[in-house]
Amino acid sequence: MDFGIFNLMTLRDAAKPRREIIEETTALVQQAEEIGIDVAWFAEHHFSNYSMSPSPLMMASYMAGKTSKIDLGAAVLVLPLYHPMRVAQEVALLDIQSGGRARVGLGSGYQKHEFDRYGIHLDDRTERTLEYWEVLDQALNTGKVAFDGTFVKVPPTELALTPTRKIAPLYVTGNNPKILERAARSGAVIFMTAGYLGSQGLFGIYDRVCDGLGKLGVDPKTVKTGIQQYIHVTDDKDDALKAADCARYVARLVTALRQPETAVDGYMIREVPIPSEPDLETFRDNIIIGNAEYVAERMAAEIRRLNASHYNCFFQFGALPYEMAKNSLERFGKDVLPLLTKELGPLDKIGVPDRVAA
Repeated sequence: MDFGIFNLMTLRDAAKPRREIIEETTALVQQAEEIGIDVAWFAEHHFSNYSMSPSPLMMASYMAGKTSKIDLGAAVLVLPLYHPMRVAQEVALLDIQSGGRARVGLGSGYQKHEFDRYGIHLDDRTERTLEYWEVLDQALNTGKVAFDGTFVKVPPTELALTPTRKIAPLYVTGNNPKILERAARSGAVIFMTAGYLGSQGLFGIYDRVCDGLGKLGVDPKTVKTGIQQYIHVTDDKDDALKAADCARYVARLVTALRQPETAVDGYMIREVPIPSEPDLETFRDNIIIGNAEYVAERMAAEIRRLNASHYNCFFQFGALPYEMAKNSLERFGKDVLPLLTKELGPLDKIGVPDRVAA
């Protein structure tokens, strides 16, 4: 099992310089590298303040020049919005630039607001994803592509740029049965997040994924899982509620983006309470906010329950002030990681599927 840092790069104050967001993200990724986090992930979202990262591969490439050890990847590429041949070349270029540190996460997307502006039908997302994934798989693993699909056709092509090593596993989001089947067949990590619903939400998603895999005739114990969770390490009750407010802000934006029409003022999503919105204390209690011992205990429980092979930590969520994120990340490295190792034992023994362990 290994750890990641997730970078959504949300804009809450329209007056904040965009360069400042990039600088804060850079500093946090460099700090994460110093404390031993394994991979920095960058989101992909378009045309709103939800994320200032429309191109995760560009962010990863930029970070390649700012770091030396930490892996760098997209969490996730919204695959239907690309031509897969371009993705293949850019992933290969990132891997070469970074000295073999590229990781790849794939998703089919969910935001109609984005798809409409690219002229792509949201209803086609699953079939597009499966076709594009096949092209990407050929390109990254063989350096040669020939594909005749409904949404993409590629004549026999040999690529001049290929990764420095096999980029595996891929990390895949989504619970569509076709996506799950493809993920299980290819040995991908199934990436899960429950947002503000926290641990119980994650457990519910995991159980549904396992049920879906079972219906496909796949033993869930043979599939790798990855989880993403809000993390904020603090001893201060006021800081805890400030962090909870930032998580609530993300929840409100996500809820708006899941609507058939997203209410925006320009590019700023209108912040309105979500239906049946819980109080701020519930947000705090759902996600993982607290002192080092509490955070380690909650994380260990999730890791055990889900047998996670990857744990992606969301430190600067909802435009959380940089100093708060920085202090939390420092405490995570200094206090939480040692507690997790003590509690769980060797991390390389965790999250190994049965077929690999055998």
